[in-house]
Amino acid sequence: MNRAILTFIAVLLAIAMLVAGYWAGSHHAPALNTASTAIKGTAAEPGKPARKLLYYRNPMGLPDTSPVPKKDSMGMDYIPVYQGDEPDDPWVVKVSPERIQTLGVKTALAEEQSLEATVRAVGRLEINERAIVDVAPRFDGWIERLYVNATGDPVKRGQALFSVYSPELVSAYKELTIAKELSQATQAADPASRERADRLAAAVSERLKNWDMAAGATRVDSSHLRFSAPASGIVLEKQAVEGMRFSAGTPIYRIADLATVWVFADVYEQDLQRVKVGQTAMIGIDAFPDRHFSAKVTYLYPTLNAATRTTQVRLELLNRDGQLRPGMFAHVDIATGGAQPRLTVPSSAVIDNGSRQIVLLALDAGRFKPQTVKIGLRNEDFVEILDGLKAGDRVVVSASFLIDAESNLKAALSNFSAPTTSSKSANTYQAVGSLDAIDGADVTITHQPIQALNWPGMTMDFQLASPDLIKGVAPGSPIRFEFEQRGPGEFVITRIEATGAAKPKMHGAR
Repeated sequence: MNRAILTFIAVLLAIAMLVAGYWAGSHHAPALNTASTAIKGTAAEPGKPARKLLYYRNPMGLPDTSPVPKKDSMGMDYIPVYQGDEPDDPWVVKVSPERIQTLGVKTALAEEQSLEATVRAVGRLEINERAIVDVAPRFDGWIERLYVNATGDPVKRGQALFSVYSPELVSAYKELTIAKELSQATQAADPASRERADRLAAAVSERLKNWDMAAGATRVDSSHLRFSAPASGIVLEKQAVEGMRFSAGTPIYRIADLATVWVFADVYEQDLQRVKVGQTAMIGIDAFPDRHFSAKVTYLYPTLNAATRTTQVRLELLNRDGQLRPGMFAHVDIATGGAQPRLTVPSSAVIDNGSRQIVLLALDAGRFKPQTVKIGLRNEDFVEILDGLKAGDRVVVSASFLIDAESNLKAALSNFSAPTTSSKSANTYQAVGSLDAIDGADVTITHQPIQALNWPGMTMDFQLASPDLIKGVAPGSPIRFEFEQRGPGEFVITRIEATGAAKPKMHGAR
């Protein structure tokens, strides 16, 4: 082989080596860079600042973090979380600043203050039973004349009502006259006769006293008495007409003093513990829409109406001008607050569906989170928070439902109506594996790696959304299944199907 051919071969080899070197360098350099980046851990892409490592979170979604790398009870590595990559709380929604401004979102702080809370009830005005009197003679007789002869007429204390004639009274007064004359005539007689005359006069006077002559009746002449009103008020009932005969104890008039009236309010069972004797209340009357009347709670009745689940509460109300009439409808607001400080939020901050109460916590960076609360007293402006918030928490007081409609709250309020197991979360994952065992509503599955959760292949327990899902799937079967994360560490299978025949169980030699 001549020198020219050898030279040509040498040149070709050199070119081949150069090409090979260039190819190797262009393909392996990135791998080295990637390895370097992996080693550094927090190195950023070219032109971007390095990200800060915040913490390591539990791979199963449990509320457990660690400042250093560690493994969970199943040997799975905790997942590093960098600034900007924090996992979204499934109950938190983010709203852009532009959208917040468009919605007109307003917030307020939960703060402690005294709360003038009221218990609202409906009621009716009734006559004060303690101010009712009957005019009923204690003897037989006839009504000679009526001076007040219509129901509803007003009367004053001492005003003449009617006059009567009674043979019993005539006889009694004659006996009294004779007894007094006899007593005077026996002043100079022996002591025994004078004592008998005095006893006779005392007996007649006692009989007249028992007939209640001293109160409400005056003698007109020897055979007639006039009865007067024992109290001021109105005539509720009139049982007599002129010339009518009456028996002892017959109520001729019933008179009620309306200077005070009672208000009977129906208070619901859940509000009873807040109502106490002595509390003040404001009474609204439909007939006087521009006025409010002050009353006081005087009695709580000891029984409950099973049909309405209410108890009657009695209040006393002054009625000096007589404008309030028994039978009127009343709106009752009983003040039950007190001066002690209570944690409160504006009333508009509470979303109430009747069974649950929720407020929207305003977090940083346009994030909002629904928070279940337990409420106590309330008035027109504020609501007491017994549990779920602390002083200083910021809550949304307007546009709450607009935020819900705008972002759907990431299904945070999807269980607003009823907290059932089928509405806790919208995080759904798919996986394949094999069914190991069935234990009622729980199953044990060996699954392959689940990329979305950074899970390696492992054996773990799942819950079944319904026992019917597992029908027709035998232990040992290869399966394909879907599951939801409904809470920290709570994974529920919503669909499962066998993808092949069950593997036969292996039995060891005896």
